[in-house]
Amino acid sequence: MKQYEHLFGLFIAHLEVYKKALEGKTPKELYEPENYILDLGGKRLRPLLALIACDLFGKKPEAALNSALCVELFHNFSLMHDDILDEAPLRRNKETVHKKWNTNIAILSGDVMLVKAFSVLENYSDAEFKLQSGLLTKTAVQVCEGQQLDMNFESLSTGQAGGNLVTVSEYLDMITKKTAVLLACSLQMGAINAGAGRADRENIYEFGKHLGIAFQLMDDMLDTFSENADSFGKQIGGDIIAGKKTFLLLKTLELVDETKKNELNKFLQLNKENSEEKIKGVKAIFEEFDVKKHCVAKADEHTQIAITHLNKTSAPEDKKEHLKQFAFTLLNRQI
Repeated sequence: MKQYEHLFGLFIAHLEVYKKALEGKTPKELYEPENYILDLGGKRLRPLLALIACDLFGKKPEAALNSALCVELFHNFSLMHDDILDEAPLRRNKETVHKKWNTNIAILSGDVMLVKAFSVLENYSDAEFKLQSGLLTKTAVQVCEGQQLDMNFESLSTGQAGGNLVTVSEYLDMITKKTAVLLACSLQMGAINAGAGRADRENIYEFGKHLGIAFQLMDDMLDTFSENADSFGKQIGGDIIAGKKTFLLLKTLELVDETKKNELNKFLQLNKENSEEKIKGVKAIFEEFDVKKHCVAKADEHTQIAITHLNKTSAPEDKKEHLKQFAFTLLNRQI
């Protein structure tokens, strides 16, 4: 949104100063991968949210620049390690760090980024640092828990005889930890920089958490039903090919009878050589039970919870309205 373009520019300028300081540092195998992944771009949503929250509660957004840098470093550290765990060859259409260098370098360079995420917060007062470091520590643990849960889900069944079935509730808990809490953390960090009171800090955190849940649910839906791979940014049907336990799949398993469940599992067991058939078969069952409607409804539910918490804050109404519209823009991506 145009209202936040200047905030985005502020952060990019701050990030460029940070990246410039990495050039020529030794050992180069430690610092070049950090500069590389930060150069890959992305939406920079998390740092932008930190600046938005600081501005929302009446302080110049420049006060939150190091918070913004903190969450960007943490986010990219987590991506670097996630790519290793997922054995992913590409990140934003470029080689992942562990492919371009090697796994050991990616682990160690990611570790340095995590340490630096905490260290940039030392630029703040003791009171701010205490609040923010505690928040980041809690968030980091939750993100790791979410990643482990996601990996655990891979080994659980989709309801075959004798298998353990992942529930929708368990899935929502996983995406809350893996994705949503970092959005919430980013907003609360900016609120801390603005000197916001406890109630405002808690409400803006809940706004970010529920917005993050809604965002991930819409991502699940778009992975299957988007008609434009370029605007979506990922392979359509990628979750189906990988056998991911998404909301769409888990909700469908709640709705189907045993015969249809067996048919669904038959498609899910197809290998990558039969990807097109796998996507087509699973998608047809999703459509038969109108599971897209359920996914959008659940995303809408969390969006409304998010807006309720934003409305409870003491921020000026015009600034709250701008943030609401920004949230709706994030969720209403092209299908």
